[in-house]
Amino acid sequence: MKNFKNISLVVLAAVALASCSKNDDESITIAQLPPSSQEFQSIRQIALQNQTQSFTATAGTGVITLTSAKGVTITLNGNNLTKNGNPVTGSFDIKFIELFDKGTMLVTNKPTMGVMPSGDKGILISGGEFYINAIQGGVQLATLSSIQLNVPNNLSGDPIDNTMVFWTGDTTDADNLAWKRDGGTPAGGQGGAVDFNQNSYNVTFGNFGWTNIDRFYSDPRPKTQILATVPAGYDNTNSSIYLSVDGEGQNQLAKFDTYNAITQQFSEHYGQIPIGLLCHIIFATEDNGQWRYGIKAVTTTANAVYAFSLAETTVGTEAQMIAAINAIQ
Repeated sequence: MKNFKNISLVVLAAVALASCSKNDDESITIAQLPPSSQEFQSIRQIALQNQTQSFTATAGTGVITLTSAKGVTITLNGNNLTKNGNPVTGSFDIKFIELFDKGTMLVTNKPTMGVMPSGDKGILISGGEFYINAIQGGVQLATLSSIQLNVPNNLSGDPIDNTMVFWTGDTTDADNLAWKRDGGTPAGGQGGAVDFNQNSYNVTFGNFGWTNIDRFYSDPRPKTQILATVPAGYDNTNSSIYLSVDGEGQNQLAKFDTYNAITQQFSEHYGQIPIGLLCHIIFATEDNGQWRYGIKAVTTTANAVYAFSLAETTVGTEAQMIAAINAIQ
C-alpha cells in the first residue's frame, strides 16, 4: 500500500509540473543567448569563403592573365614563381577576393582603417580591397616579379581619384586588419604602386596577401573619441562595432577596434572621429547561424557614448545584412 501511495504522488506531481510548464510557456520568453567566440568567428569565415574566387593556372608557361567576377584583370608571371625557393612547374591554385562595398567589408571583417604616421588609425576611402594568394599542393608560393591588378574605377562608384595610393594589409592582429602605407619598386616584394588610366586603376605590387587602393578620409572639424556599449553578454569576442560615414558612398567602413572589459565599452580609441559627423554606428554579432545587427543613425558629439539593446537589433541572412549596410547613405 505504501509503494502504491508513493507512485500515486509521483504521478500527480508529474501531471502538475506538466500543467504548470504548459501555462508558463505562454508567458515566459526564453532569454537571447549570446554566441560563443567560435560561432562569431565561424560566420565571418563563411562570409570570407563566400567572397573567395578560385582559379587554376599553369606555372612555367609565361604570363598568366585572369579576370575576376567583377571585372578586375589579374596578371602575374608564371615563370617567376617559387616553392620553398625552387622554380614552380605544373598547375597551381590562385585564390582571389575583391571587396568594393561596406556590407561585404563588414561581414568579412575587413574595415578601411589606415595606420597614420603617428601610429594612430584613421578612416580610409577605398578604391577596392584585394586578396591574392597562390598555393601548390598545400604549400605557399612566392613571386620574384610583380603582380598587377587593373581595376575599373566604376567598381568603386567614383571617377578616377588620383589621390589614391597603395596600401598593404597588416594581419598581425587577426581580428583587426589594419592598412599600412607601402610604396617603392614592386618587383621582388618591394612595396607597391597605383597608376591612373582613363577609366581604371593599375595596381602593381610584389607580394601575395591583402592590398588596397586608398586615401584618408579628410574632415577639418575638431576630433573626439566616441564609445559604444552592447547588450549584456556581448563583448569584443562575440560582437563588433563599426561606423559608416554618411555621404561617402559604399567604399568605407571604420571599426571600433578596442574594448575595455572594465567599462564594457567599445572604442575608436585614437580620437579621430570629427565632432558633428553624420554617420551610422553598427552593432554586429551572430545568432544561430545568421547575423544579428543593429544600425543607429547619429550626429557625433564630443565624448559621446552610444548604446545598443537587443530590442534595436534584427536577425537576417548574410545577404540581408549586406543589403542593409549598403543601404546606408
